[in-house]
Amino acid sequence: MTTKPYDLEERTSVFAEEIIVLCKRMKKDVVVVSIVDQLVRAGTSIGANYCEANGASSKKDFKNKIFICKKEAKETKYWLRMLAQAVDEAVSECRTLWQEAQELTMIFSKIASKTVV
Repeated sequence: MTTKPYDLEERTSVFAEEIIVLCKRMKKDVVVVSIVDQLVRAGTSIGANYCEANGASSKKDFKNKIFICKKEAKETKYWLRMLAQAVDEAVSECRTLWQEAQELTMIFSKIASKTVV
């Protein structure tokens, strides 16, 4: 199987998997459970929406899905920040994942700005 040198579907899938791994390790208290729930939803939604964008029925549909990817990446950054605040041991990993979410945000912003409807 030949893979593209830059595969955004793969990158967003790996990111989602890393979010899941992090969240599975977290202690289960009333604050963390709520944050983890939101983080998993937002962090895994980025790749799912990108896959949907690639199967879009029109340029307008594609651009809308890309905007959703961007929105979910920004939300993921927020929840990573909250998790780092709630769990001291997660700060370093949250920072690393936050940086990847920031890069994804910028990538999707660029794609959206280049997409002519």
